[in-house]
Amino acid sequence: MKLVFLSILILGVILIITFGIYFPKEPGSQIEKVFSIREGKRGKEIAENLKDEGLIKNALLFRLYVITIGKSDKLQAGDYIFSPSMTISQIAKKIISGEVIKEKITIIEGWNLRDIGFYFENKGLFMAEELWELVGFPLVDYSKVTDIPRPKDFSTEFDFLADRPKNLGFEGYLFPDTYEIKKGTSLEEIIRKILQNFDKKLTPELREEIKKQQKTIFEIIIIASLIEKEVKTFEDKELVSGILWKRLKNNIPLQVDATISYITGKRTIKISKEETEIDSPYNTYKYLGLSLGPVSNPGLESIIAATSPKDSDFWYYISTPEGKTIFSKTLEDHNLAKAKYLK
Repeated sequence: MKLVFLSILILGVILIITFGIYFPKEPGSQIEKVFSIREGKRGKEIAENLKDEGLIKNALLFRLYVITIGKSDKLQAGDYIFSPSMTISQIAKKIISGEVIKEKITIIEGWNLRDIGFYFENKGLFMAEELWELVGFPLVDYSKVTDIPRPKDFSTEFDFLADRPKNLGFEGYLFPDTYEIKKGTSLEEIIRKILQNFDKKLTPELREEIKKQQKTIFEIIIIASLIEKEVKTFEDKELVSGILWKRLKNNIPLQVDATISYITGKRTIKISKEETEIDSPYNTYKYLGLSLGPVSNPGLESIIAATSPKDSDFWYYISTPEGKTIFSKTLEDHNLAKAKYLK
């Protein structure tokens, strides 16, 4: 009789424990709470805090569960979203795997380091200057300055940076995309994640094509950065790519308005004659060849267009305020197009 009673008692305890671990405090609850775990917090304190926040019924059962599965030392710090509709096992597994709240950041195609810096600042993530100190200030040629710290050298981690001049920052290489980051992630970790994405997007096939054309990745990124700022459709990008490479080959100034806008920081397609005379190595009106470096961070489509220039009889183009590209074969036609569309 005692044995039967003991068996029933044990079974009852097992059922209570199982029910407590695998059945939520408030089934169907729509309540969600941010629950924070600071570094160094132990299982007992985490369990008590979960109970105090109304997320679990029993702190002891939480501790028992993580000990039983051998994960009591694997509880990760961070900010989590929990609900009373979640079971102890579900909550514990999220903490063990580190499924913390993630922040989404989106770098838009064509943004430059100024844009990204102010974006981070406006989101309350980092000050713009923190970004520029890490990846380089816009327009700065570090071979000509001594009072600004050089950006971090990521070239030992990423071979696509091998031909990037060390006197420049990372303009052009912060790949436009949406990134999920854990709260508290360092700026350096975020930049490394962005560069890893660039590394992935620059496929072996693309790298082989660049090599086949006897160009460098850096040259391709400069052209892609110009294309990104100048035209919208892939077809137009390929045509503009053809024009730019053709002008370079024939020692004709590129005369890309985007390089002037990069220097002045103005968001306009109207460039004055005075601005085209600004003395800057980024000024493709004043100096032959490529700008000193990229003027934006191009998307994959622009990078592909830079590697697949389309032959044409065109030597000139303009972009209208509506985003349409007008191509011209002669300077006379080009001037007429400017007079017509850029009043």
